[in-house]
Amino acid sequence: MADVLEVGHAGDADSVTILTLNRPDSLNSLSVELKQALLAALSAAAADPGVRAVVLTGSGRAFCAGQDLAEHVALLESGDATPLATVREHYNPIAHSLLTMPKPVIAAVNGTAAGAGASLAMACDLRVVSSQATFLLAFANVGLGLDTGISWTLPRLVGSARAMELALLVEPFSAERAAELGLVTQLVEPDRVLPAAIDLASGLGRGPTAAYAAIKQAIHFGGSHPLAESLENEAVQQNLAGATGDHRSAVQAFLRKQRPVFTGH
Repeated sequence: MADVLEVGHAGDADSVTILTLNRPDSLNSLSVELKQALLAALSAAAADPGVRAVVLTGSGRAFCAGQDLAEHVALLESGDATPLATVREHYNPIAHSLLTMPKPVIAAVNGTAAGAGASLAMACDLRVVSSQATFLLAFANVGLGLDTGISWTLPRLVGSARAMELALLVEPFSAERAAELGLVTQLVEPDRVLPAAIDLASGLGRGPTAAYAAIKQAIHFGGSHPLAESLENEAVQQNLAGATGDHRSAVQAFLRKQRPVFTGH
C-alpha cells in the first residue's frame, strides 16, 4: 500500500523537498493518517538546514478535496472525539507550520482545491496553479466554519469583503478567477504545474534562506501589528539577516560586481 504522503527531493543537492498528498482515489482528502504525516513532514523540513524550499502538491487529478468526510462521519457515529479535536490537533499546527516555515513554500495546485485543501494552498507563500484547477471554500456546505488558517490568510490575500463573499456563497471559482483575485503566482498548463513549481523552488533554494525567513516573518507580522511595532520588528529581523554569512558575502560580491553565491546561512 502506497504511503498517504510521498516525500521527494529536487534542486541543487536535493535542497527542495516535495510533499505529495497521495490519496488520489479520494481526491487527496485529509484523513487522520494523512494529516499526521503532513504535519510530521513539514516539521522535519522546517528543522532541516539542507532544505531550502518546499513544494506541496497532490497526486492524480486533485490538489486536495479537504477533510475526508467518510472518515469524519464514521468517527462521529462511533462517538470518537477525533473529528471535533482535529482543528486544534491537526489543522491549526499544519497551518502554523506552513506560515512560519523559515523557507519558501510553494503550492503546486494541480487540480481541485476545496475546503481545507483551499486553505492549504492559501497558507503557502506562492501558488503555481493549473489552468484547469478550481477552488471552493466548501465549509458552509457541510455546516462547518473555517479552518486551516484560511480566516487569517484569505482576507490578507483578497481583502475581507471578497473573503466573506467566497466563504458565504460557496461557489467554485476557476484558476483564471483566482488569478484575477491575486491568488496565483504562475498560471500554467496542467502538465507544467509540478515542473514549474520545482523550477521556482529551485531558484529560491539558491537564494538567501535566512533573508527569506526574515521577509516572511516581517510580512506576516506587519499585517496584524501597528506601525511602530512593525518598524521595530523590521529592525529585529534586519539584525538577524545582517548577521548571516550570506549578507556579508553578497555585499562583497556586489562591490566586486560579481554574482553572489548564497549558502542559506
